[in-house]
Amino acid sequence: MPPGERTISIRAVARYGERTIPLYRTDTPAMNLFALFASVLPLAALYLYGAMSKWLDKRRPSLSALMNEQRFNWVTQASRRENPFDAILAGNIMGAVSFFASTTALLILALFTVIGQLPLVAPALATVAFGSPYSQSDLQVHNIAMLVLFISAFLSFTLSLRQFNHFCILIGASDHTVQTPPEEIRTIARINGMAAKSFNSGIRAYYFAVPMVAWFVSSWASVAATVLTIAVLVHREYFSEARWLVSRVTPH
Repeated sequence: MPPGERTISIRAVARYGERTIPLYRTDTPAMNLFALFASVLPLAALYLYGAMSKWLDKRRPSLSALMNEQRFNWVTQASRRENPFDAILAGNIMGAVSFFASTTALLILALFTVIGQLPLVAPALATVAFGSPYSQSDLQVHNIAMLVLFISAFLSFTLSLRQFNHFCILIGASDHTVQTPPEEIRTIARINGMAAKSFNSGIRAYYFAVPMVAWFVSSWASVAATVLTIAVLVHREYFSEARWLVSRVTPH
């Protein structure tokens, strides 16, 4: 064993009469640097993609950027009519955001439970892994990274819910008896766009949860899934058929 390296041994047995049958045994290094890199890579990719998307939008408007133009159109039409149609639309959107926020909160609680019971969960996770087995330290770091990912998603969803609430209040406060000033319409549309951006950030965290789960199979699977997730996001935002169709709709 190289100097400074320690091992963690986990062993479970089943007793049948006078016989003792081992169920599993893992002897793993204390920390795997490549596993650590693969653990934090999806989390880093999540934030780097958010920063790079702003740069890409200046050169090729994304699907989200094109939809922001339609949000201005929505608010313009909403300011001219007095019916529950816009309230129903906003309520449906807020219901979806609330669902994701609640689901994410449950996932955070589940991860806290897993971290607290890691010695019991580790053997089950070892059965799906390929290559070098992970140490308990590797699993602890990875579960903490997953916890950070879902906390980020939860904060994004709750912020989105709050911003959509502001949007509903501003729509309700509009005076339909007079023409709403364009600057006020644009302000309300920007609040809607901010809420959608926060919601997209939360959804994006769920995308990068896929390579986080792939990590339990292999560190290389996590790296490959991270690259594939970025490719899927770029395609859907900048080169998908939905983006092409929305780009053909002329805002009124």
